[in-house]
Amino acid sequence: MPTFLTSEADLVALYGTPKPASTVKVARHLTPEYRAWIEAAPFCALATVGPEGTDCSPRGDDGAVVQIVGDTTLALPDRRGNDRLDTLRNIIRDPRLSLMFLVPGSATVIRINGTGRIAADPETLARFAVQGAEPRSVLFIEIREVYFQCARAVLRAGLWTGQDAPDLPSPGEILSTMSEGEVGGPAYDAAWPARAAKTMW
Repeated sequence: MPTFLTSEADLVALYGTPKPASTVKVARHLTPEYRAWIEAAPFCALATVGPEGTDCSPRGDDGAVVQIVGDTTLALPDRRGNDRLDTLRNIIRDPRLSLMFLVPGSATVIRINGTGRIAADPETLARFAVQGAEPRSVLFIEIREVYFQCARAVLRAGLWTGQDAPDLPSPGEILSTMSEGEVGGPAYDAAWPARAAKTMW
């Protein structure tokens, strides 16, 4: 049976204190360097917390996944998804959030910690329309911290080494199992490319 750590003192005793490079990289706003990374990132993971627990949601776009509104503000359009609203419900009740940005081909990960507010007024939605399709809402993010993560995790994972996709269960197979055959299956997988192309935005 594992022996679990139970205090911050346990953690410090095990890991020690952060080296200067781990703390000096933290900014309270977008520096030119961090701005360049954010503008190049088509994908991020958005983590939130609420009364029921935590949520982490993938977000991606054709081009930059967020738009920079100012040195401390980002805008993230809510494109088509599964309408579960886990992330948005959490933000309404607890605005704290974190984002991790990935740029294909790079092992560097950019992290932002901050707070969010959701807008859905017609003028805002029109600003973020793509191919005539407006997002359902736009998440405005106030930056409290921005910094880069250690690249080792991406390097260990070999995300960008060009290896063949692993043989994993397809979405249709997962849906079929979870719903005891009521949803999903081969027909779902076969129809997905056309459906995705039609409802991408």
